[in-house]
Amino acid sequence: MLAIEQLLVIIALLLLAAVAASKASSRFGVPSLLLFLGLGMLLGADGPGNVYFDDATLSQQVGTVALAFILFSGGLDTDWKAIRPVLGAGLLLANLGVLISTMLFGALALLVFGLSWLEGLLLGAIISSTDAAAVFSVLRMSNVHLRGNLEPLIELESGSNDPIAVFLTIGLTALLIDPAAPLLGLVPLFFWEMLVGAALGLTFGWLMTWLINRVHLDVEGLYPIISIAAVLLTFGAAVWAHGNGFLAVYVAGITMGNQRLVHRQSLARFHDALAWLMQIVMFLTLGLLVFPSQLVAVIGAGLVGALVLTLGIRPLAVFVALAFTRYSPAEKFMISWAGLRGAVPIVLATYPLIAGVEQASFMFNIVFFIVLASVLFQGTTIRRVADLLKLNTGSPQQNHHSLEFIPAVSDQSRVCDLVVPVGTPAAGMTIRDLGLPRNVLVILIERNGDQIVPSGATVIHEDDHLRVLADPTQLHELNARLLAAHQK
Repeated sequence: MLAIEQLLVIIALLLLAAVAASKASSRFGVPSLLLFLGLGMLLGADGPGNVYFDDATLSQQVGTVALAFILFSGGLDTDWKAIRPVLGAGLLLANLGVLISTMLFGALALLVFGLSWLEGLLLGAIISSTDAAAVFSVLRMSNVHLRGNLEPLIELESGSNDPIAVFLTIGLTALLIDPAAPLLGLVPLFFWEMLVGAALGLTFGWLMTWLINRVHLDVEGLYPIISIAAVLLTFGAAVWAHGNGFLAVYVAGITMGNQRLVHRQSLARFHDALAWLMQIVMFLTLGLLVFPSQLVAVIGAGLVGALVLTLGIRPLAVFVALAFTRYSPAEKFMISWAGLRGAVPIVLATYPLIAGVEQASFMFNIVFFIVLASVLFQGTTIRRVADLLKLNTGSPQQNHHSLEFIPAVSDQSRVCDLVVPVGTPAAGMTIRDLGLPRNVLVILIERNGDQIVPSGATVIHEDDHLRVLADPTQLHELNARLLAAHQK
């Protein structure tokens, strides 16, 4: 046993290494979650760390709690006005897409991997879900802004397709353990879980917003504790009522994030940091759980599975689910390519391990391999694919900056970075002449490495980086002003 001070030093070094890995990921274009997993594998029994860890139950519990906070943070940062137009398409993609992927991958597992039909369906259900942590992280760190409402749709799908994947995984695992269980009995149970999860998410999201707005605490640091309680209470109550806890916390986050909420910025910053911590802990734990030496045996099957899933099954599921929508083939392919696998499939792969399913070890290893391939192949090429399909607009990318010393123009104010395009009529005009919407404030200009605090008479240059305080709903108008400034 390590002494407590030794354990604390190791934990601190791991966290610092994870932060450094995140910095490296943004510089070299490698998704941070891949580096977090790599750190866990290096720490494990097959790596120089030589830490033996094979507790699938603990890994599942850590992953479940971490995903609850990650989904809540994603919901808290989701603009309802942005996702409302894609709600129908997002729910179709999240549910029908998972079902199609499960069936097709199940057939692949039956024909190629030698699994039974039920085992193949279980493997398909595990790998069918895109991962919110992976999608949120990669999209926001890849400097890509997709055309139209593609980003809200992709993020909505990744945040809302976990419930059906979890449900199918648990249900099919139970059927493998007890083949006499009625298969059709899963259908009404699924609708009950979704209904209860959504209803409790809305209820607790509204109640916690009401509580935070009306309780007057002397210490601001206590408000994040209320929000932590909101996540735990929402998830626990939903599962206790036989609802889906992941859907509940995601809906609660959206509900709280789209109402008037005091201390909104401090709460958003806190949960953003907490979500990163949860990602680091979750991926390190899952990396520890895998034995790299065991992955060698599934390289062939893993490559086949990853290629067929990425280039065949996933695109087909997206095209079928969105068949009656107005999305172009290029947009559908972009949605398909951005459907990254991540921690969720690995966490789901622990369910058959814990239940003692016969092929559980093979399933876990192949899922882990496919996740690595998906993140490495798709995650590092999202920008290139978006540019190739001409879907990367170069529009303003919202970044998170501290608002501690910035006056809030409105309850919804955010700090965003806008790049002045080359050749725009805005170049050479003053900020005053741009005719920016009311309640929009240009707070900083970065030009050739210098930082300029602007006034209304400051002249805009090509390739200036404007840091703007504005309501997210005004981003489209701001971008339009920069692309074609109104002469006055």
